[in-house]
Amino acid sequence: MIFIACLTSFMLRVNMSINLLAMVQPTTGNSTSAVNVTTDNATTFSSDPVANYGPRYAWGQRTQSNILGAYFYGYLLTSLPAGLLAERYGPKALVTASFVGSAVVTAVTPALAAYSAWAVIGSRALIGLLAGFVYPTLHNLISRWIPPNERGKVIACISGGSTFGTVLTWPIAGILTEKFGWAYSFYLPALFVLLIAILWVALIEDSPAEHKSITPTERQFIEESFGDTISKTKTFPPYKQVFTSLPYLALLVLHYGNFWGMNFFITQTPKFMNEVLGFKLANAGILSSLPYMARMFSGFFFGFIGDLIRQKDLLSTTAIRKSFCLFSHLIPAVFLIIIPFVGQDPLVCVGLIVSCLGFNGASTITNLVNAQDLAPNFAATLYGFMNFLGTTAGFLAPMLVAYFTAEKNTMFEWRNVFLISAAIYVVSGTIFIIFGSGKVQKWNDVKPKADPPTTTNSSHNDECCESKRK
Repeated sequence: MIFIACLTSFMLRVNMSINLLAMVQPTTGNSTSAVNVTTDNATTFSSDPVANYGPRYAWGQRTQSNILGAYFYGYLLTSLPAGLLAERYGPKALVTASFVGSAVVTAVTPALAAYSAWAVIGSRALIGLLAGFVYPTLHNLISRWIPPNERGKVIACISGGSTFGTVLTWPIAGILTEKFGWAYSFYLPALFVLLIAILWVALIEDSPAEHKSITPTERQFIEESFGDTISKTKTFPPYKQVFTSLPYLALLVLHYGNFWGMNFFITQTPKFMNEVLGFKLANAGILSSLPYMARMFSGFFFGFIGDLIRQKDLLSTTAIRKSFCLFSHLIPAVFLIIIPFVGQDPLVCVGLIVSCLGFNGASTITNLVNAQDLAPNFAATLYGFMNFLGTTAGFLAPMLVAYFTAEKNTMFEWRNVFLISAAIYVVSGTIFIIFGSGKVQKWNDVKPKADPPTTTNSSHNDECCESKRK
């Protein structure tokens, strides 16, 4: 269900990246090399201004950037409180409300597009606002349900579900748009999300203790696996200690680097495939999903390897988190550096992007799970702040692309975008390797509240203390 929840959330996050291409007047700034290499069919969409996919709107690059980035403005606002709300009120209700609200807003987006671009921007921001609850809430669910030595595989379900949501949505959105019109690329995902909300309510409980059909043996196994790292006392994190903790600050930087790469590709890959490499809309959707397919499978692979290493005590948790940054951050940076210099071959570019996100699947055992290591009691809040900071990449990446491609939209302009993204990967990975940790931090301990004093003089205090000792 965690996998399906992430798939569902990402479906509504990424559908606009494909849908928007059919909602606006086609861009005609393809690089000469891309046009020469691709066939006439491959460039049909970008050169045909009258393709009948539905109404087309005269929204410029800046407006398109705002539409793609608006989701992340809303997402930013709820990422922070989501963890706290999940820790105090439980994840079941928050995820259900998020799905129902997001489905309704998605369904009315075609009507809002006919009204104005700003209405679409507002709807995307609202969907982001509702979706901001999902991921911190799922981390809270994991901290309550999943034994520590099995979390790598379950974190892979978060990454894999998100990735498969992209893999599923982009090709389907492209096909629906070409067959029935772009409005159906909003209607059908909205219906699917409503069905998942019903399934979520029927199957999910906030903890093993609340589940109606769990066996006593399984419940005992799960609860005993946590030892004394999970407290039943509900309290706020010690914020001063959290934000002065070098391991957590290093994790924030590492997570931002991962989010930059992921959100850059989520918002910009279909645009790059269609307008720079020259692929048709449906082909762009299919090809754009290939990197995420690679990321999904590699995420499960790395999650399995990481859990196996922990179970056999081959490496410490800290050593696992740091060493696998090579795969999640440093190797992807190398592929991003190479892409601009082989731009004359679109298929090679696609292969490099697939390789980049394929290796980035190792984030399932680096930044995506490390909050569970540092403070299981506050994992949702920690991840909420990580999401809050990382989400800024969702609107900064489209702005960066719009800045460099405002006048021309060729590989030469995109080169700067790829090199900046590579630098972010390298810097964030290096900082974590130096300062990161996989150990439970002292500030994870939740101290029970002391009983209030009930005495008025010291002699009475002594009598009470003596009585309690007896």
